This record gives sequence, structure tokens and C-alpha cells, in this order.
Amino acid sequence: MVLPAFNEAKNLAWFLPELAAKLQGQARRLELLVVDDGSKDETALVVHGLIQQGLPVRLLRLSRNFGKEAALSAGLDAAEGDVVLTMDSDGQHPIATALEMLPAWREGFDVVYGVQTGRRASQSASRRGYTKFFYWLMQRDSRFELPSDAGDFRLLDRRVVLALRSLPERARYMKGLFAWVGFKSRAIDFVPDARAHGETSFNFMRLLSLAVVGLTAFSKVPLRMVSLLGFVVSAVSVFFGFWIILEKTLFGNPVSGFATLAASITFLAGVQLLCLGIIAEYLGRVFDEVKQRPLYLVQELTPPLDAPEEL
Repeated sequence: MVLPAFNEAKNLAWFLPELAAKLQGQARRLELLVVDDGSKDETALVVHGLIQQGLPVRLLRLSRNFGKEAALSAGLDAAEGDVVLTMDSDGQHPIATALEMLPAWREGFDVVYGVQTGRRASQSASRRGYTKFFYWLMQRDSRFELPSDAGDFRLLDRRVVLALRSLPERARYMKGLFAWVGFKSRAIDFVPDARAHGETSFNFMRLLSLAVVGLTAFSKVPLRMVSLLGFVVSAVSVFFGFWIILEKTLFGNPVSGFATLAASITFLAGVQLLCLGIIAEYLGRVFDEVKQRPLYLVQELTPPLDAPEEL
């Protein structure tokens, strides 16, 4: 199992023992891999303590905070076994749902992912609108289906993990990568448990940043919208120009004054800056890829368990 963690010491202290106890009887070999994504609390200390108590836990500690997508990728790179289950370390992903995923894998499904029910009802109307628009954009230019209420809570067969490892891009939108690789999949509904300690570090701005990464990594629709917008603005400008000429020649009306001109220039300047901003996001992704910097750096990796139990 892969559990990315950022400042989750209090949650890991109770969640890992409970997780190990409930999965031990369901698996021949088990390994709980905690990826410490540059935590500022005692996350690493808690994991070391659980290892000393004999729990089937390993620690992969990154040199700093690289973000959840990088931490999840690091966990998948280091994970062993025939099947890997990824879930959050805050205890909100139900263990009972994880246990439901195992029979589906044994039935032949390569990917079993959790779909959070009732999620949209708890969101504001504006948040639901943004989310719907994001998924609409993502589906306009893709040959794969991106489930809207699925996240990182999923079970992956070994060959799916190997396929994900082969993807070299630095702009990691794991939800999109999970969908892109394909394979035989099945969804399982779940209701998240209440968070026992702390608050989520994913605020609106971080979600917005992740959405931009997803769009620029998987869709060309924003670039095509720039072209479409340029065509529409040009057509409106030509039409407006003809209208001014007709008014002047046929009716003798004077051309509108400074206010109209200022408004038009300001509008066109805004459109140009918007288009340049969209193009800059794609250019920034290219810049990141060309640098070829590693996705993450490992500060510490505890050795494999003597008898790691695989699912």
C-alpha cells in the first residue's frame, strides 16, 4: 500500500495500526509504504516508532515538499508486490472499501477505484460549476474517460504500476495518468470517514493550480479556444468597421467618440493578455519538461521488510 503523508503524524499513529490489523488476514504479504512529503511535524518519527513495534511499515522520506502528485509517484516507484493500493493517510478513505477492492481485483479487474458519493451536494454552487466546466474541458479533447468523483483511492495491478512508471512527464496529474493508461477498471462507491485530526492542506488555490496542470498536460482545448476567440474578435471587429462606414456614408452620422475607442482598446488588450496567459502556461510546461529535473529527491528509504506481505 502507498500512503502519501504531509504533516499527518497524529492520524498515522492510529490509522496505520488499524489498517495493518484489518488487512493482515486478507493478504499473504503486506507492506504499508508511507511517503513523507517533507512534513514539518513528527510524521517520520511516528512511522519509525511503528516499524520498531513490528508493524509491516516502510518509510520513504522526500528531501522536501514536492507535492502530493510527486509523492504518489515516488510511492509507486518504490512499491513492491503484485498489486498496489493507494489511499490518503488522514484516515478518511474507509478500510472497508479497500477490502471490497481486493475481490474485484481477483475477479480480473486491473484497476479498482473509489468514487466518492455525495461529494457534489456538500460543495457550493460556484465550486460545482467550476468542477463541471473543468471536466467538460478535459473530455473535449481526450480519448479516455476521466471519472469526475474519483481520486487517488484505488487499487492497481502490477502491470498498471509498471505502465505508470514508464510515463516520463514532470507535470503530474495522477488522476489523468490513471485514466490514460486504461486497463480493465471497476468503480466502487464510498462515503469518506470524518477526519480525526487536523485539516486538509488542499485549499481552493491548490486545487486551481492542479486543475491548470491537468488541463495543460492532457488537453489542447484552451489553445483551440484561443484560436476561436481570435476569430470571433476579428469577425466582430470587421462587422463593426463595416457598420461605422455604412453609418457615415448612408446616414452621415459621426463616428462615436473617445469612450467607445477606449473601451474597444481595453477589451482587446484584455483578450490579448488572456490568450498570452494561456499560451504561457503551455510554454511553462515545455520549459519544465526540457530541464529534465527529477520529479522528487529521496532523503531516506527504510529497507524492504524481511517478509513483506503482498496483497
